[in-house]
Amino acid sequence: MLLILLGVLILHLMILILLIVSTSASAWKIGGNTSTDLWLSCMTTNGGSHCKTASNEDWIQAVQALMILAVLFCFFSLIAFLYQLFKMVKGGRFYFTAIFQILASLFVMCAAIIYTVMSPDDTLAYGYAYVVAWVAFPLSLISGLIYIVLRKKE
Repeated sequence: MLLILLGVLILHLMILILLIVSTSASAWKIGGNTSTDLWLSCMTTNGGSHCKTASNEDWIQAVQALMILAVLFCFFSLIAFLYQLFKMVKGGRFYFTAIFQILASLFVMCAAIIYTVMSPDDTLAYGYAYVVAWVAFPLSLISGLIYIVLRKKE
């Protein structure tokens, strides 16, 4: 049982790190000497980098908000898991943790879908931060489903 709990905890920490990296990294779209993310659009010329803030369009602000919510809900579900692990009665299930983790999964999925549909520059390729966000989605969904099934034992 201890190994299962340790595995779930490591999976949860890995998902949290993936969400933080995908939210803060500057590689949602890359190409040539240009890279864009949720916050900045940078162009490298003659060894120097020139960055400007992301557009003020509603869709990018929605993606920013959803990714921040995904990170927060993943963090809150980690705190809830640790709290329930020590305070919950024997035989109880981690429903509260599961709900937060599934919500984090849905937020990151919605953010990635909005970015995919609304991203204006089709000449750029998707970067690693975009891929990391898509990897974090099924992992957090699976983690949430594991929390639903998981039961606290002695």
